[in-house]
Amino acid sequence: MAARVISGKAKGRKLKLVPGDTTRPIMDRVKENLFNILGDVGDTRWLDLFAGTGQVGIEALSRGAAEVVFVDKARAAIQTIRDNLAHTRLEDGAKVVAGDALAYLRAAPGPPFDVVYIAPPQYMEIWIEPLRLIDAAIDRYLTAGGLVIVQIDPREYKPVELANLTLSDERRYGNTMLCFYQAGS
Repeated sequence: MAARVISGKAKGRKLKLVPGDTTRPIMDRVKENLFNILGDVGDTRWLDLFAGTGQVGIEALSRGAAEVVFVDKARAAIQTIRDNLAHTRLEDGAKVVAGDALAYLRAAPGPPFDVVYIAPPQYMEIWIEPLRLIDAAIDRYLTAGGLVIVQIDPREYKPVELANLTLSDERRYGNTMLCFYQAGS
């Protein structure tokens, strides 16, 4: 499966995938639909947790996001993100963090983000803990009206009780589900 940047400054550039089968890259069609739903992402600040290839954050940078912080603990993923950023010439505005996503959230380096994208390994319910951490201290992680987007397999989905985030939309694309949690809804 080939990945590419769909729109913006780096449109059409091919992206490397992480070697092996430890990551699940987002399909181009899902990524395109995601950004069609979001609309203009210019000047936004993103956190891409479990970043894998970095495709989502790179697409955001290509479309004008001001900053994207990529977090992944796998060495191969970190190298792939760095390679993809260099290939797309989108290093400005990108920060790559080699480390555990939950540890990064617990450290809560500010300022808050406009969008947090969570795409963890499948079938381990890992998506729930970062969602709850963000919900519990929402002002540390999200701007007013900020958005958390979770990418999971539809079979993984279950309702999560949250105090400050509301499930505002969900979309299914084959074996990929995107759940949109809005702050302050």
